[in-house]
Amino acid sequence: MAALLGPRDELLKTMERSFPRVDVMVRGNQFRLDGPSEDVAVIERLIDELIVIVAAGQPLNRDAVERAISMLRSASAERPADVLTMNIISNRGRTIRPKTLHQKHYVDAIDKHTIVFGIGPAGTGKTYLAMAKAVAALQAKQVNRIILTRPAVEAGERLGFLPGTLNDKIDPYLRPLYDALHDMVDPDSIPRLMASGTIEVAPLAYMRGRAQPLDAQVLTPEGFRDIGSLQVGDRVIGSQGEATAVLGVYAQGQREVYRVSTQDGASTLACGEHLWQVRTPSDKRRGRTRVVQTSEMIGRLRAAHARRFELPMMAPPELAPREVPMDAYALGLLLGDGCLTTLTTPACSTVDAQLAVALEEALEGVELRANGAHDDVLSRQGGGGGRGGVITAHPVTAIVRELGLAGTRSHTTFVPKDYLLNSVAVRLAVLQGLLDTDGGTVTQRGRTCRVQYCTTSPQLRDDVVFLVRSLGGTADWRARPAEGRKPGLANGRPVPSRHDAFVLDIRLPASVDPFRRKRKRDAYEKHTGGLPTRFVDRIEPVGMRETVCIQVAAADSLYVTDDFLVTHNTLNDAFIILDEAQNTSAEQMKMFLTRLGFGSKMVVTGDVTQVDLPTGTSSGLRVVRDILADVEDIHFTTLTSADVVRHRLVSSIVEAYGKHDEGQPQAPRASRRPPAKDRQRPAGEVSAEVGTRHTEDGEQ
Repeated sequence: MAALLGPRDELLKTMERSFPRVDVMVRGNQFRLDGPSEDVAVIERLIDELIVIVAAGQPLNRDAVERAISMLRSASAERPADVLTMNIISNRGRTIRPKTLHQKHYVDAIDKHTIVFGIGPAGTGKTYLAMAKAVAALQAKQVNRIILTRPAVEAGERLGFLPGTLNDKIDPYLRPLYDALHDMVDPDSIPRLMASGTIEVAPLAYMRGRAQPLDAQVLTPEGFRDIGSLQVGDRVIGSQGEATAVLGVYAQGQREVYRVSTQDGASTLACGEHLWQVRTPSDKRRGRTRVVQTSEMIGRLRAAHARRFELPMMAPPELAPREVPMDAYALGLLLGDGCLTTLTTPACSTVDAQLAVALEEALEGVELRANGAHDDVLSRQGGGGGRGGVITAHPVTAIVRELGLAGTRSHTTFVPKDYLLNSVAVRLAVLQGLLDTDGGTVTQRGRTCRVQYCTTSPQLRDDVVFLVRSLGGTADWRARPAEGRKPGLANGRPVPSRHDAFVLDIRLPASVDPFRRKRKRDAYEKHTGGLPTRFVDRIEPVGMRETVCIQVAAADSLYVTDDFLVTHNTLNDAFIILDEAQNTSAEQMKMFLTRLGFGSKMVVTGDVTQVDLPTGTSSGLRVVRDILADVEDIHFTTLTSADVVRHRLVSSIVEAYGKHDEGQPQAPRASRRPPAKDRQRPAGEVSAEVGTRHTEDGEQ
């Protein structure tokens, strides 16, 4: 009873002031109510609700009683006890909960919808409650990170004129977010969470820079294309090897660009805010991944001399199939052991009968005829040079000429484009033919087996690297100069090396068998092929470039860029809060909303009466409701002066200013056009006009 009445009967006096027609008398644990039946019914319900609140261990104060009375008078279906005892998060003995009916609706909307807009005057808890829900979602492992952002535009100021470094200029605008964060998270853990990327606080301008240069390559079913040439609706390859649609393409202007390189020699270009899905050693132990920006990895690439950031590997992509004139495996065998000069009948040199049989079976109309100890000539079946006395080209020679391989030798040969950009089966067959001839296994005691391949053709070296990476593997190479290398032997005679040799170390996924040749396949399977991995090895600035970013429809938002690197630039499994959204332009609002990734939530907060944008710029928060009002899973919550939860006088001040503005329309300023007529406002939303007035053309 003491908790119900308050110190010095303060809460009892609050009830009496709110119901002047009711006499409230208290004796012991009993209330006696005399007055009009409708008022007595309300105060009776009020006492019942307050008893429930006290029984739940929630302390009462004057504000809580006044808010409970307001809820009962509004005839809402919600019980005040349900609202005032709803706990969002507790930290250091402090519990954060909604304090008004609209605030509870706001919190419920965040639970039920993916994107929620909280619109209302200052002091209504828009950002604070959103922050509490974000921290609660992070603690419950519903999301992997929290991203807090604000537009860096306040009261017409310009960052360039503010003192200090960039961080000093930005921090004042982000300080309210930091303050709210410190109320809900242990302050000692905040630096660690921010360093790991679990919590990111950044101006909105930084959110838009997750981009690559216009000439960065993106893998499509037809091959690589410049990212600058992509349009909405085009299809690109995702991390699972399947085609996915491009949902958005956004020009980002000139930005500082970095070259991100991996330990196997692959690289691509991206801006400092571009996103990467990575896994650190600690993430690996916990079975999780994280998303970091390029700039967050700079200076932190190694830990105890070991590379820190591991990138995901791509599943072999299924590119658009193409017709090819020769069996892919046979082509690989001929590129390795064949003679394709076309000056003589095509031949093949091998000591393995299995390869000879496989080549003969793969080439239609051709049979192998021994021509020495290790050489076989690819003769026509049945012999002869043609029918009816007409000389026709050798079938293999004709195909070699069609593919552009005629006249190539060991140091100039290559894999034709139609075989590089083809189905998984074709690409794998070519690689198996090359590895069965000039490749082999390399085993070390106590280690997994890797594949090694050697060639003297720089172009064939690059083509094999392409094939390996396109199958989800890694390949790095080293050169062995011809000068100084020990001569080989041919029929007992020394033969000096004329061309540099290139040695490739290859690792392929477990699902990819690199050999068909039995001896090599058995050795590979016996020692277990080592799984491919990619680590970020270097990040180097390359200057300013014109950039663009894309959004894809893949479930993980990943797509494949240069050298088959996997990257992305949308926000998955994140709780994202945009505060002070009234200071975004319509273009910025669209850019921000389209950053939404899978498994994420967005909360956008702002006060449309406090716009600080330059004259003539429309607020993105003003127009977004008209655009998205009918879109499913997007909710708009409007808070009013009745929801102000700061000092009780703040609500009274907001209401007083609203009434004053209603009674005295603002006079037009000199040298400006008169403001447009005030639009009709719904009852009970007087606070919607508090603060700076705007004409319909954006003038203040």
